Amino acid sequence: MISDATGETLLAAGRAAAAQYTNARAIEHIYPLVRNQKQLARAFADIEEEPGIVLYTVVDTELAAEIDAKCAALGLPCVSVLEPVLTVFQSYLGTPAGRRVGAQHVLDAQYFRRIDALNFTLEHDDGQMLHDVDDADIVLVGISRTSKTPTSIYLANRGVKTANVPIVLGMEIPPQVAEARGPLVVGLVASAERISHVRQNRILGSSGDYRSQDYLDRATIAEELTYARQLCSRHNWPLIDVTRRSIEETAAAILALRDKSR
Repeated sequence: MISDATGETLLAAGRAAAAQYTNARAIEHIYPLVRNQKQLARAFADIEEEPGIVLYTVVDTELAAEIDAKCAALGLPCVSVLEPVLTVFQSYLGTPAGRRVGAQHVLDAQYFRRIDALNFTLEHDDGQMLHDVDDADIVLVGISRTSKTPTSIYLANRGVKTANVPIVLGMEIPPQVAEARGPLVVGLVASAERISHVRQNRILGSSGDYRSQDYLDRATIAEELTYARQLCSRHNWPLIDVTRRSIEETAAAILALRDKSR
């Protein structure tokens, strides 16, 4: 994967394609910030040693042509990941692309909105700083190990201010959350089996003092989940079951709920 910027686009495209081949494991060789002949030559020195499919995002047409030529000489397949999309845009808009390297990473208002969202989300993790929780776009509630924190951070990276608050068996949700009118509050649940498994891994990887019998007991977890469902039902908060969802899928479902609630 050769990129004149960070390579994030290539990683997403390559991994999406590789995921379709469950019996194979992709070995990634990533060359970011390739912007001149010397840097490209170093990348191809490695490619000759360990050949494979070449994906690239390079807006400089001369460098792109050289990648195509070198791959042809080596007998390697290569794909310009962005070029077909740029061609469609150019055809539809009737004007050529600006060919700016890393244009999607410009320090504009949207970028700083994402930074603000990340700062807000980190400050409001696990029920912290509830005095201004009404300023959040999304508030996630759920029992321990329902992926509240990673989902919050993923949403923040999309520019969505997200707070998350734990639901504890027998305890009322903090009044700042119950009375919030600004954010959409969403409950996260999962199967008792999944939560028990995730909690087991947490205990194995931590030196913390957990009451493992209660923390891992599936009957107790089932009680926690029932309580969480009842609490969300009482407040008319939508629920998302994350048992078989990735963080990205959960975030997409949350954003769809937010769009409907507007």
